[in-house]
Amino acid sequence: MNKKFEDESIQTLFKAFLSLKNEDECGAFLEDLCTITEIKSMAQRLEVAKLLNEKNVYTEIAKKTGASTATISRVGRSLNYGTDGYKLVIDRLEE
Repeated sequence: MNKKFEDESIQTLFKAFLSLKNEDECGAFLEDLCTITEIKSMAQRLEVAKLLNEKNVYTEIAKKTGASTATISRVGRSLNYGTDGYKLVIDRLEE
Protein backbone atom coordinates (compact mmCIF):
# COMPACT_ATOMS: atom_id res chain seq x y z
CA MET A 1 0.00 0.00 0.00
CA ASN A 2 1.25 3.43 -0.91
CA LYS A 3 2.33 5.31 2.23
CA LYS A 4 0.20 8.34 1.33
CA PHE A 5 -2.91 6.12 1.55
CA GLU A 6 -2.22 4.77 5.06
CA ASP A 7 -4.59 7.33 6.61
CA GLU A 8 -7.61 5.59 8.15
CA SER A 9 -10.11 7.94 6.49
CA ILE A 10 -8.62 7.17 3.07
CA GLN A 11 -8.86 3.46 3.79
CA THR A 12 -12.53 3.97 4.71
CA LEU A 13 -13.10 5.79 1.42
CA PHE A 14 -11.55 2.87 -0.50
CA LYS A 15 -13.79 0.42 1.37
CA ALA A 16 -16.81 2.61 0.61
CA PHE A 17 -16.09 2.41 -3.13
CA LEU A 18 -15.55 -1.33 -2.92
CA SER A 19 -18.90 -1.75 -1.15
CA LEU A 20 -20.88 -0.31 -4.08
CA LYS A 21 -22.76 -2.92 -6.08
CA ASN A 22 -23.75 -1.18 -9.32
CA GLU A 23 -23.61 2.02 -11.38
CA ASP A 24 -26.68 3.50 -9.67
CA GLU A 25 -25.10 3.09 -6.23
CA CYS A 26 -21.81 4.46 -7.50
CA GLY A 27 -23.55 7.45 -9.05
CA ALA A 28 -25.50 8.20 -5.88
CA PHE A 29 -22.35 8.02 -3.75
CA LEU A 30 -20.31 10.15 -6.14
CA GLU A 31 -23.09 12.73 -6.38
CA ASP A 32 -23.13 13.06 -2.59
CA LEU A 33 -19.34 13.01 -2.27
CA CYS A 34 -18.25 15.24 -5.17
CA THR A 35 -19.45 18.21 -7.14
CA ILE A 36 -20.63 17.53 -10.69
CA THR A 37 -17.54 19.43 -11.89
CA GLU A 38 -15.28 17.06 -9.95
CA ILE A 39 -17.08 14.01 -11.36
CA LYS A 40 -16.85 15.38 -14.90
CA SER A 41 -13.14 16.10 -14.41
CA MET A 42 -12.47 12.55 -13.27
CA ALA A 43 -14.48 11.17 -16.20
CA GLN A 44 -12.57 13.40 -18.59
CA ARG A 45 -9.20 12.22 -17.24
CA LEU A 46 -10.24 8.60 -17.67
CA GLU A 47 -11.34 9.29 -21.25
CA VAL A 48 -8.01 11.03 -21.90
CA ALA A 49 -6.18 7.99 -20.50
CA LYS A 50 -8.15 5.65 -22.77
CA LEU A 51 -7.35 7.78 -25.82
CA LEU A 52 -3.67 8.06 -24.90
CA ASN A 53 -3.56 4.31 -24.38
CA GLU A 54 -4.93 3.96 -27.93
CA LYS A 55 -2.00 6.15 -29.14
CA ASN A 56 -4.13 9.16 -30.13
CA VAL A 57 -2.23 12.45 -30.41
CA TYR A 58 -2.74 15.35 -28.01
CA THR A 59 -4.52 17.56 -30.52
CA GLU A 60 -7.11 14.88 -31.30
CA ILE A 61 -7.58 14.11 -27.60
CA ALA A 62 -8.06 17.80 -26.82
CA LYS A 63 -10.62 18.11 -29.61
CA LYS A 64 -12.54 14.95 -28.57
CA THR A 65 -12.55 15.60 -24.82
CA GLY A 66 -12.12 19.34 -24.35
CA ALA A 67 -9.21 18.60 -22.00
CA SER A 68 -6.35 21.06 -21.81
CA THR A 69 -2.91 19.98 -22.98
CA ALA A 70 -1.79 20.30 -19.33
CA THR A 71 -4.42 17.74 -18.29
CA ILE A 72 -3.49 15.45 -21.18
CA SER A 73 0.18 15.73 -20.25
CA ARG A 74 -0.53 14.98 -16.58
CA VAL A 75 -2.57 11.90 -17.47
CA GLY A 76 0.17 10.84 -19.89
CA ARG A 77 2.76 11.04 -17.12
CA SER A 78 0.55 8.89 -14.92
CA LEU A 79 0.14 6.35 -17.72
CA ASN A 80 3.87 6.21 -18.36
CA TYR A 81 5.36 6.65 -14.90
CA GLY A 82 2.51 6.12 -12.45
CA THR A 83 1.29 3.12 -10.54
CA ASP A 84 -0.65 1.57 -13.46
CA GLY A 85 -4.05 2.44 -11.99
CA TYR A 86 -5.30 3.82 -15.29
CA LYS A 87 -4.03 0.77 -17.19
CA LEU A 88 -5.68 -1.59 -14.74
CA VAL A 89 -9.06 0.13 -15.09
CA ILE A 90 -8.79 0.49 -18.88
CA ASP A 91 -7.99 -3.20 -19.26
CA ARG A 92 -10.89 -4.19 -17.02
CA LEU A 93 -13.31 -1.93 -18.87
CA GLU A 94 -12.32 -3.60 -22.13
CA GLU A 95 -13.07 -7.09 -20.76
